[in-house]
Amino acid sequence: MRRVPYVNFPAQFEEERAELMPLIEGVFRRGEFILGHAVEALEQELAAFCGTAEAVTVNSGTDALLLAMRGLGIGPGDEVITPPNSFVASSATVVALGATPVFADVLPDQTLDPAAAEAAITPRTRAIMPVHLAGRVAHMPAFQALAERHGLALIEDAAQAVGSTLDGRRTGSFGQVGCFSTHPLKNLNAAGDGGFITTGDAALAERLRRLRNHGLADRNTVPQWGGLSRMDALQAEILRFRLGRLPGVIERRRGNARLYRAGLDPRVFWCPDRAGEFNSFHLFVIQVDRRDALQAFLKEGGISSAVHYPVPIHLQPAAASLGYRTGAFPVCERQAGRILSLPIHQFLRPEDIAWVIERIGAFMG
Repeated sequence: MRRVPYVNFPAQFEEERAELMPLIEGVFRRGEFILGHAVEALEQELAAFCGTAEAVTVNSGTDALLLAMRGLGIGPGDEVITPPNSFVASSATVVALGATPVFADVLPDQTLDPAAAEAAITPRTRAIMPVHLAGRVAHMPAFQALAERHGLALIEDAAQAVGSTLDGRRTGSFGQVGCFSTHPLKNLNAAGDGGFITTGDAALAERLRRLRNHGLADRNTVPQWGGLSRMDALQAEILRFRLGRLPGVIERRRGNARLYRAGLDPRVFWCPDRAGEFNSFHLFVIQVDRRDALQAFLKEGGISSAVHYPVPIHLQPAAASLGYRTGAFPVCERQAGRILSLPIHQFLRPEDIAWVIERIGAFMG
C-alpha cells in the first residue's frame, strides 16, 4: 500500500547527516554543553532573521510563553485575552502565573477576531495574545492599534509560524514579545524541546536571560527568583544549521500547499491567503463535513493526518472553572468539528500529494 506519513524525520536526517554530524561532534569536542558560544550566536541569528533587536533562547515554546509573560509582570489577578483554538500551552501558561485566560472567538481563517478581543477587555486585562495558528499570521495591525488604544501588552504566540510574514514583516516583530517553539514538529526544529523569545526591549531581554537561569546576574548574585530554562549547546548548533536552511524548507512546504490548492475538490474549504500574507505552512488545514469519516478513509489509503485541535481549550475539563459552555464561541466550535491537517512536510513528493487529493476526491464522491 502507498504510504504518506504526516512527518518524516528519517528523511530529514538523511538529507542533513553529512553536514549535521560534524557540528554535533564539535559540541562534544568543545565540552560546552549549556548556553555558551553556540547559544549566543543562535540568539543573534534568530534576532536578525525575525527583524528584532533581541532573541532569548529557552528550553521549550511553553517556557517562552511563561517567561515572556513573567518578564512583562503578568501575574495573579490579571487577564490575558487569547483564542480558544490553540494548543493548550497558550492558556496553561497564563494559569501557571496565577492569571486568567479570557477567550474570544476567531475568524474564518482561524485567527483571533480583533473585534471579539476588544469586546472581551475588562479593567483586569493586561495583555492580548493572538496566535499565529498553523503558520498564518494573525491580524496584527488591528491588534497593535487595539493594544495601544487600551494600554495593553501585545504578546505573539508564534510557536507555529517562524518565518511567516505580513506586509514583509516577520512574526515575532509585531508585539512586545514573540514566543516561538522549536519542537521537532516545527518548521525550524531541534532534536528535542526548545524555544525562543523575540523582543525589541534590551532591558526585558536581559531580565529574561536571568529568569531562565535561576535569576542569576552572575555566578554569585541573584537579583530576583528565577527558574531553569536554558538551551543546550547541542540544540543550538542544530538550530543554527537548520535556520540557514529554513527559507528552503518553507518554500518546499509552500509548493506543496500550492499543489493541494490547485487539485483539491472544490467542496473542500481551505482558507486563502490575505493580501500581504506569507504563510510558512506549519500545517495545511482543510475544513470538511464528516471530518472523522474522511480521516478514517485517508488512513485506509495509507495517508496520515491530524486534527489541530478537536476540543477547544474552553471546553477542556481543566477549563471548567472558567465558566465557559458549549456555544460560547460558535465559529471556533464549528471549525473544531471540521478541521483536518493534511501532510505538508518538505519531503512529500508530488505523487504523494496527488494520492491525497485523489483519496479526498473519492471520499467526496
